[in-house]
Amino acid sequence: MSDFTHYPMFALGPADTPYRLLTKDHVSTAQFDGQPILKVDREALTLLADQAMRDTQHLLRTGHLQQLRAIFDDPQASANDRFVALELLKNANVAAARVLPMCQDTGTAIVMGKKGQHVWTGFNDEAALAEGICRAYTETHLRYSQVAALDMYQEVNTGNNLPAQIEIFATPGDSYGFLFLAKGGGSANKTFLYQETKALLNPERLMAFLDQKIRTIGTAACPPYHLAVVIGGTSAELTLKTVKLASARYYDALPTEGNKAGQAFRDLELERKVHQLTQRMGIGAQFGGKYFCHDVRVIRLPRHGASCPVGLGVSCSADRQILAKITSDGVFLEQLETNPARFLPDIGEDELSSDVVPIDLNRPMSEIRQVLSRYPVRTRLSLTGPMVVARDIAHAKLKERLDRGEGLPQYIKDMCVYYAGPAKTPEGYASGSFGPTTAGRMDSYVEPFQVAGGSMVMLAKGNRSAQVTAACKKHGGFYLGSIGGPAARLAEACIKKVECLEYPELGMEAIWRIEVKDFPAFVVVDDKGNDFFAEFMRADD
Repeated sequence: MSDFTHYPMFALGPADTPYRLLTKDHVSTAQFDGQPILKVDREALTLLADQAMRDTQHLLRTGHLQQLRAIFDDPQASANDRFVALELLKNANVAAARVLPMCQDTGTAIVMGKKGQHVWTGFNDEAALAEGICRAYTETHLRYSQVAALDMYQEVNTGNNLPAQIEIFATPGDSYGFLFLAKGGGSANKTFLYQETKALLNPERLMAFLDQKIRTIGTAACPPYHLAVVIGGTSAELTLKTVKLASARYYDALPTEGNKAGQAFRDLELERKVHQLTQRMGIGAQFGGKYFCHDVRVIRLPRHGASCPVGLGVSCSADRQILAKITSDGVFLEQLETNPARFLPDIGEDELSSDVVPIDLNRPMSEIRQVLSRYPVRTRLSLTGPMVVARDIAHAKLKERLDRGEGLPQYIKDMCVYYAGPAKTPEGYASGSFGPTTAGRMDSYVEPFQVAGGSMVMLAKGNRSAQVTAACKKHGGFYLGSIGGPAARLAEACIKKVECLEYPELGMEAIWRIEVKDFPAFVVVDDKGNDFFAEFMRADD
């Protein structure tokens, strides 16, 4: 067909990304078959991956920080919205010192490369990028979160946060472009695929669908979010990949209308309507208000006539992605914000809320519960004293002890249990970055543990299931919500001592005892059957 014309599905327009030069070394030019060729040395990729992962663990985009600051300029923002935003801005300021990463879950390293067909490397690009990622994780205070399966059931931590997810595509041209992401488990787990039909594609039905499904994201992935909605897709995997890239604002320069060739496009009007929908939900920046989402991206893709996949996903408050490129002029990395302090408002915490209840965790558990029982859900707390730290694997091991008839250890009966796992501790610090993990993963343990006298006061992030609310009502327990996101700030200001209690071989999944001072939290589930988040999980009638 001599008249054939190829139309790319993702026709990106020009972008205004600010870049900084890493080095002019490791690149050169040559000729092949009369065409200019860009030659790239192995160290260029290794250096680029190393520096990209370091930058994105400590620095944020200027636009993201501007959106956090804008919460303070909005008179409709709730006090809780503003409190969370202030903590996240303080956290960004601490992380920018490049010692403590902004989040203790330093994520899965993900790399997408677009290699021009006139770029020559002559080595294993994936291996060179992986080496750089390994350098970043092993030479700094980042956490190792990747586990390798020894068989179907037994796993071991890989000890260097590899393997990374690395995908490289061939594209026209003589440059090499990259997107690097660090994707933590909390936000990755809030990626959803729905297989719908043509019946969804009318305004009323679609908005009702999105209202229902967006609420299920909840707060466990640390809002305010950058929300991505993708409708259509030539395959389920393309839909979900587009969700991830859209949440990183990679597709912001797409066209804003479709055509008969099937080009992907952004629907700006639907983005506005969905954003307004999220503002009306009342979930807010974790504890009620307007700022569940900073912004929304809605992308429409072509589809098979018999399929209508819909994808949802978010980038969380640890908004970690960075662009990079290699050209004949050198190796370049996106310029992230190095001075987040300029976005901090001139405002004291006493101006945000004076209704903060101090909780002395040194008191017996019965007395701590008596104090908590006086206050309704939504109450803001300040915790001081000892806590035990245990998350997924630790809970599984404690459940095994229960199943063997050994009972629970006294520490989980006497202390509040904090669901978390620390990053590495820098020299001179009491703790590495140490924010909360998603509470919902431990839901199935609450009832049996409380029957045995443990987990009577729990601390983590995000909403929980009805079974937790029922268990707390039955046994007199409480679930306290911590702000998801400010792990560096908590480590620097609130966590004063960390020691391992059990299972040191589990690394960050071990059971720890920590001492905290003025640790911020909210009452989310009380001993009377009240759940702060319950009202927000119901779509409008």
